[in-house]
Amino acid sequence: MADSRVAILMESDYYEPEIFYYQRRFAEEGISVDFITRLWGQTSITFTGHEYRAPFPVSLSLEDVDPSDYGALIVPSGMVSDRLRYTEDVDRLAPATELLRRAFEDTRVIKGIICHGMWLASSIPYVVRGRKIVCHNNLVGDVRNMGAEYVDKDVVIDGDLVTGRSGQHCHLFARTLVDLLTQKDETL
Repeated sequence: MADSRVAILMESDYYEPEIFYYQRRFAEEGISVDFITRLWGQTSITFTGHEYRAPFPVSLSLEDVDPSDYGALIVPSGMVSDRLRYTEDVDRLAPATELLRRAFEDTRVIKGIICHGMWLASSIPYVVRGRKIVCHNNLVGDVRNMGAEYVDKDVVIDGDLVTGRSGQHCHLFARTLVDLLTQKDETL
């Protein structure tokens, strides 16, 4: 069932406490987690974390992922989204941004964006325009320029969009996602 699966975008400079928390927290609830990235034609890439330089191998290409196969797509904190928004052709969306855009087209998929993750949506501001959002304090101006309404809370739910203030709030963010995924599962 899609609601028992979560996709999490990954890249170097990920915030280890957040990512390691997600690995364990979702598993506790019976929710499987797929870490996905842009593989650049490789079969696997090992990323290093920001705080402790911890290695983290990823072998699932985001370009092969259908967002509707998941109950939620998570854009984590830190530099992950900045690295994933790179595109060779500035007139085309980066593959990770394209994946996020497709996820926003499917209201059954919960979009979870925490901290600096909102950078990934900067090329598609219409997906958050008019929505209530929290983000890292450094991005408040960006979010407002995207047409979203900044809300000063640790976690904000606006329909199928869940946003979190920072990676240090990942426990509150994950709890909210687990609750929403469980509610969806119970209504099926």
